Formats: sequence, structure tokens, C-alpha cells
Amino acid sequence: MSSVVVSEVNELTDLTDLPMDSWMAHLPCALWDIPLCNLAIPGSHNAITYCLDMNDRSPVDLTQPDMLQKLDKYMKPLIRPFVYKWAVTQESTIKQQLDCGVRYCDLRIAHRPNDSSTDLYFYHGVYTTVTVETVLMEIGEWLDAHPREVVILSFSHFLGLSPELHMLLLTTIRNVFTSKLCPKTDAVTLRNLWALGYQVIVSYEHHIVNYHSDLWPHIPYWWANKCKAEALIEEFEHRKQHGRPGGLFVTGINLTEDLKYICSHPTESLKDLVMSTYPTLLSWVREQTPGSRVSSLNIIAGDFITESQFVPTVVALNEKLLKWSS
Repeated sequence: MSSVVVSEVNELTDLTDLPMDSWMAHLPCALWDIPLCNLAIPGSHNAITYCLDMNDRSPVDLTQPDMLQKLDKYMKPLIRPFVYKWAVTQESTIKQQLDCGVRYCDLRIAHRPNDSSTDLYFYHGVYTTVTVETVLMEIGEWLDAHPREVVILSFSHFLGLSPELHMLLLTTIRNVFTSKLCPKTDAVTLRNLWALGYQVIVSYEHHIVNYHSDLWPHIPYWWANKCKAEALIEEFEHRKQHGRPGGLFVTGINLTEDLKYICSHPTESLKDLVMSTYPTLLSWVREQTPGSRVSSLNIIAGDFITESQFVPTVVALNEKLLKWSS
């Protein structure tokens, strides 16, 4: 390798120095031909919870226990703040998350009960005040300003959607993203996405995905269902021994509080839990490797992703691919 090439690689191996609002555009060209499923990509778990409805207009969502639904109905001023502090997983807006470097968004879609309109919302514990269409338009505007960035939008956990509402949602997705939508293909790289003008991969957790070439099937999401960082890491280390899924997949380092934990920590919130465990979780993330190996990780998603060094830590994992290619 010539001295000029060596110096260029050395200058670019610290990927934490990249501008996070356009880190894909600034990746070294040695990474442009690596499939997205072999890159390390930061993601946002339950991305749209910064605008959950705190007032009387929204009930708790229908996936919640009957007892909680009844308590919320009759004791809303007492119950709602309690629900809210354990339901919010992101405090930053979608644009702030994208500016921070997030390129995968976990989007949970619902039609609110007793709503005569066709408006769709996001939900986690309660429903959002902002509609799906509004958020998608914000993402579209952001992509217009960042033409070499690619986002992966995972639509899932559909609640209360009729076939007609599914078709309405697909129409909205197509109207907002138009030619930016990447059709399902075997392998995509930044170079070929840029060449074709594609910026959005939409995965859709519903059987109608089989009938639409511009929808990708649901992206597997490794969820540990643990409330302690050490237990979560142990679970993922076990899964890695059995091999990564083919194609895009997510490792969710989001912790899950159970009722026992909540009741034993009445003054805390999900954010308190998450922020206290980030040093341990990010230490584990730094040890991970992207790529095609059996134990490689791909998308890594977390909570409160703008509140820590989560995004640059994940992006920096791609340095390991650079070293191999050099």
C-alpha cells in the first residue's frame, strides 16, 4: 500500500470524529461497497415517544393490562404521570435523533380507539399527540437536506389497523418518500443506493408485505427482556453463539422494566434505569464487531440515544471493517 493511501486510512479510522448528521456521506470509500447488513448502524428503540399524550384525549393503549386501563380511566391525574415516566424511551424529536446519527427507527403504529378519523399515531403505553403522517413528512424533509444519508424505518406492532388503514398508511409512505423508497433486493450498499437515489428502506411487520415490492419484510429484533445490563449482555452473548440472522437485523440494548422493578423503584423512571446502565452497555458495544461473521452485529438500537455517546460508539465499530479492508 502506498504511503499516501496509508495516511488517508489513518486519518479516517477515528470515525467518532465524523459529523453525525451526515456520517454515512463521510464514511471512507472502502466502506461504500459493504452491504448495509454488514455495517454497524445506530438505531432508536420506540423512536416516537417524545410526544406521548399526557392529557385526557388519549387513553392508555389497548395492549396494557385491564387494571391499568381502569385506573387510568378513573384516576388519570395520578396514573398518567406514572405511566408516562416508564413509557418515554426518547426525549429528542425525530429530526434531533437523525441529526444525532440515528439511521434505524422502530415505529409502532396505532389507530386510536373511538377515533372517527383515519389518523394514525405511534404508541407506547399511551398514544402520541403527533400523527404518523406528520413524522414521516419531517423525515422526508430531513432526507431532502441530507441526500447521501439512508434511513431504515421499521413499521410494526400495529394496533387497531383495518386493511383499509394499512393501505392508507402505505399510500402515505409512498406519497412522502416517492422515488426515495428502495425496493426489496438481496443486498444493498451505500454506493448503489446513492447511484439510484434511494434513501429509505421500509420494513413492514404484516403479511401484506408479500404483495408490495417496495416493502421489506420485518427486520429481526433481538430483545433480551431484561432489566439489568449484565443479564442483557449474557443473553446476547448466548444468541451470538448461534449466529446472526442473514440480512438486516437489530440488537436492542434497551432494558425492560417489569412490574416488580417499577414497584420497588417508585421514584425512578425508565430514563434513570437506562442512564445508570449505559456505561456497562457501551463498554460491551465497543467490543462488538460488524461484518458477515457468525458473531457479528448490525443495527444496534437503544433508548435515550441522544443522551450519551451511544451513536458515535456504534458508528466507530465500522473502523474494524476498515482495518480488514486495508
